[in-house]
Amino acid sequence: MNEFASANAWARYVFVCLLFTDILNVSFAVIHYSITEEMEEGSIVANLATDLGLDVKSLTNRRMRLDVIANKKYLDVNMDTGDLYISERIDRENLCPFKMSTSNCFLKLDAAIENPARMFNIELEIVDINDNAPHFRRDTMHLDISESTPTGERFSLNNAVDPDFGSNSVETYYLSESEHFTIEIQTGRDGSKFADLILKKALDREEQAVHNLILTAVDGGVPARSGIANITVRVLDTNDNAPQFDKESYTISLSENSPIGSLVAKLNATDSDEGSNAEILYLFSLYTSEKTQATFSLNEDNGEITVKETINYEDFRIYDMEIIAKDKGSNSLSGHCKVTVLVTDMNDNHPEVSVKSFQSLVTEAVAVNTVIAVVCVSDKDSGENGHVDVHVSDQLPFALRESLDGHYELVVSESLDREKVPEYEITITVTDRGSPQLSNNETIVLELLDVNDNVPQFSQSFYTIPVMENNAPGALLSSLTALDPDLHENQYLVYFIIEKEIVNTSMSMLFSINPENGNLYALKTFDYEIEKEFLFHIEARDCGVPPLGSNATVHVIIMDQNDHAPLIVSPWRAHGFVVEEKIPRSTDKGTLIAKVIAIDTDSAQNSQITYQFLQNTDTTLFTLDQYNGEIRTMRMFSYRDAHHQRLVVIAKDNGEPSLSATVTINLSIVETALKAYSDMSEMPLEHEVFSDLNLYLVIGLGSVSFLLLITILVTIVLKCQKPKPSKAPSTCRNSVISESNSTSADSTLVSNNTYWHSLFLAKTRKGKMVVRQPVPKGATYIVSSIPRSTGLTDTSDSTASTLQYSK
Repeated sequence: MNEFASANAWARYVFVCLLFTDILNVSFAVIHYSITEEMEEGSIVANLATDLGLDVKSLTNRRMRLDVIANKKYLDVNMDTGDLYISERIDRENLCPFKMSTSNCFLKLDAAIENPARMFNIELEIVDINDNAPHFRRDTMHLDISESTPTGERFSLNNAVDPDFGSNSVETYYLSESEHFTIEIQTGRDGSKFADLILKKALDREEQAVHNLILTAVDGGVPARSGIANITVRVLDTNDNAPQFDKESYTISLSENSPIGSLVAKLNATDSDEGSNAEILYLFSLYTSEKTQATFSLNEDNGEITVKETINYEDFRIYDMEIIAKDKGSNSLSGHCKVTVLVTDMNDNHPEVSVKSFQSLVTEAVAVNTVIAVVCVSDKDSGENGHVDVHVSDQLPFALRESLDGHYELVVSESLDREKVPEYEITITVTDRGSPQLSNNETIVLELLDVNDNVPQFSQSFYTIPVMENNAPGALLSSLTALDPDLHENQYLVYFIIEKEIVNTSMSMLFSINPENGNLYALKTFDYEIEKEFLFHIEARDCGVPPLGSNATVHVIIMDQNDHAPLIVSPWRAHGFVVEEKIPRSTDKGTLIAKVIAIDTDSAQNSQITYQFLQNTDTTLFTLDQYNGEIRTMRMFSYRDAHHQRLVVIAKDNGEPSLSATVTINLSIVETALKAYSDMSEMPLEHEVFSDLNLYLVIGLGSVSFLLLITILVTIVLKCQKPKPSKAPSTCRNSVISESNSTSADSTLVSNNTYWHSLFLAKTRKGKMVVRQPVPKGATYIVSSIPRSTGLTDTSDSTASTLQYSK
């Protein structure tokens, strides 16, 4: 810390050199600072904002940043004070490793600010301090010097290095006190210092074999630093000592059947001499038998005794050998020792296991305790080494049961399921009780035969299949598949529809299922207006014996399409004819002129009908309610209005795409009002009333009335009832019968003016019949709704609703 304090107290100087360039409003400046290395983190170098002439308060707004060219941020700027401070310790030796021989070491930085943009180059000179001690490349130096070496002999030593510069580098060397050695300091061309070791007194190994010296290197810094190295001088001697073993005799226990090459013992002989005089060779003496030399091998270099042949306790139990250790000196000397090897018995025979009888194929329905195989075990060893234990894995559904001495039965201990485990690898393991234990095993593979014990399973128990009406016959509706984990014929599935009659129609006439893959097809085109849904069952049955099957419920929902155009039922007109109506000129504003009623047999939004004028002779005269189709006058008629008005009304449904129907109404404005119907009924019919059209209508109405009467009579006879038939309403002119192929549900009130009303008397599968009749002023409309059936029913059973209307 005193060094760093003195470094902080170092006289700093600042040399500022500013270079201005008027290009793109960017300025460049060079600032020079000088600091000592190893200054503490946070030490302030200088006030950079003051030196650059910048306002401290603007540093943050001007986004001042400091980048280190050396890719390491040693310095940073305090944005609050403008001080340039140390953010990381600076080591001159690491920063300028190749400039230790020169006096200059610079750290270059770039400082940049914005608004306006300016760039400053900062050069920070790092001044060296004595912060590194000299050190030797090797902490210990070894020298081998023969005791016959003459005095004055010179030996080179490793020099010390100091990364500091100038006087802070290595200055001199010192050697520890010694009566045999001294040093001499040399100076190299680059100014580096090194020392040579000089023998000043002859060596004598018998007096001292090793000389330990300490060499100290000292630098010229204040305070001075130093480093040391140990010098070990070994004195070489002549061959005057014989090798010696650690012991005179060795006793070693060795297990039989030890692997060839295994180590028996490692002999160690030592010789106090050095060099070749201490190198030792290990040999068998002549007193070692040939059998022993053939059984064991002796490494002549390191004294290792290893197994050369297989050792059997029953052949030899004791081996004796004599070993010689001989040095390699000119006058060879030797030492001797005895080695005794005792062979110990071991568990060297593996137990044996064999399968005498085995049934490799069994059905998965095999009964528990059924014998699968018979196993025999044995061991050639004796005692504990000859006792064996046999077992199979506890995770398997099998067990071993002893039957005779050394014989075991492999039996089924749990129920088997081929779908979970199709086959078993059964490993029978036998282990003896020796030390170490030896074991053996035998693996058998048991394959299970399939039994039809699994019912086919559909992925769902209930399928909902939406089908758009007007589908093509034969179209694929869905694939209804089931899975059966059994094998072969037990896995092969056949699909079929469980018959169910709906209105005398079999499901097989409506749908078909592929018996092989479960694909469901439609056999006919469905009409939402007739059939809206079907509910039936399908079954998947395997081909096992006995066959197993399961079923699933199929719910086919017919989706509606906008395939029916609206049908205009009021005002009625023959095909291709225009509705003709007469209106008194004195009609008041808001008077109901006509009511257009259309029906659509589709459902939901496809049956929602709106009405619009497609053509209107005078748009100021009539208005049309888009929801109920009522045409009313918007004002009273004037004499300027045309006597003939043409109205074309379009009825559109809300389907996609939209379908429509139109009706044309020709209105004739008459000067005088029509007389009351009660008066008209007493007047003779005019000639124009019995036009050809009215004649056809009367004939048609009479025919339909006749057929209706016959139908009612037949129904009465079938039901054994004899109620008096209700009196048919009298017909009059302009009575109209309209027949339609539509199958909509409810009868609808139809009215085209204030004098006429319409009544649906019956609806059958073939159509509806509409009858108009005159009613007196203030009369009521009666609408009868007859339930849909294959024939007409008694009108007395129908429900009736009454709507009051008055002019």
